[in-house]
Amino acid sequence: MNDGARAPLLEVSGLKKHFPVKKGWLSPSAKVYAVDGVSFHINQGETLGLVGESGCGKSTVGRTVLRLLDPTEGNIKLQGRDITHLSKTDMRPVRRDMQIIFQDPYSSLNPRMSAGRIVEEMLRVHDIGTPIERQERVAELFERVGLRKAQMDSFPHEFSGGQRQRIGIARALALNPKVIIGDEPVSALDVSIQAQVINLLMDLQAELNLSYLFIAHDLAVVEHISHRIAVMYLGKIVEYTDKKTLFTNPQHPYTEALLSAVPIPDPTVRRKKTILQGDVPSPINPPPGCHFHTRCPYAEERCRAEEPPLTEFGPDHLVSCHLR
Repeated sequence: MNDGARAPLLEVSGLKKHFPVKKGWLSPSAKVYAVDGVSFHINQGETLGLVGESGCGKSTVGRTVLRLLDPTEGNIKLQGRDITHLSKTDMRPVRRDMQIIFQDPYSSLNPRMSAGRIVEEMLRVHDIGTPIERQERVAELFERVGLRKAQMDSFPHEFSGGQRQRIGIARALALNPKVIIGDEPVSALDVSIQAQVINLLMDLQAELNLSYLFIAHDLAVVEHISHRIAVMYLGKIVEYTDKKTLFTNPQHPYTEALLSAVPIPDPTVRRKKTILQGDVPSPINPPPGCHFHTRCPYAEERCRAEEPPLTEFGPDHLVSCHLR
């Protein structure tokens, strides 16, 4: 799905990541189909929200796109350059353009390093600037994310959760990246702090023309920050469109169920909830046909035998469902 007007900044095609699982000495190894054929693109200055239940493969997509994990199949292009099979040495300069904000703002920070040193480390690793220039850059980044210069000498345990995540954002910004992957960057924060961090990310995007892959399970948060949304289920994208269309005209039964669970801040509004039956199938042994048919209230015989392709339902609206 591409708007055709311009080349995407990041383009992912047919991405797969399978993890081998050994069952025993005499048994053949199985595979965890964590990501099983995912395609999307992100334009300059755009946010793509990637949503789904825990265990559907969202974080694995982010880490594989960053080449923190090597893909099993597929292609990853950054600014038209294929980075899928680059060596660690060749990936080093590319990593300046791609950064990540982790979910847990505490475990992602080295407790033995000061906050300023944590952010400065990015510049030192890539040999950018003199020591004085790096300190000035760190001070600038602290102010940009809403921290004080005086806090550069403090350690992670001296900050609140929201402040720690701001340190993580400053670290991600240090190298002036073009793409930032947010791996559920606000899910560990209080609701009031979530809003502050989301607004900060949106302000930074407007100021620096950043592109985000925003991974989350909270559709309310994704609606606020995203331009387009991809819905994942058991390693595959089942619906992919702009946020307005997704929230007003969802087509996949799984998307309908996710949206029905989003609270409405109006006690007078009643909405029919779709309660999914059963649990998410194991990614080691996904069901045949449509992966969602074991929980889908509309499943037919065809759904149990034939996997639905991701096809165009409307303008820039892709859906993987036989019934659409």
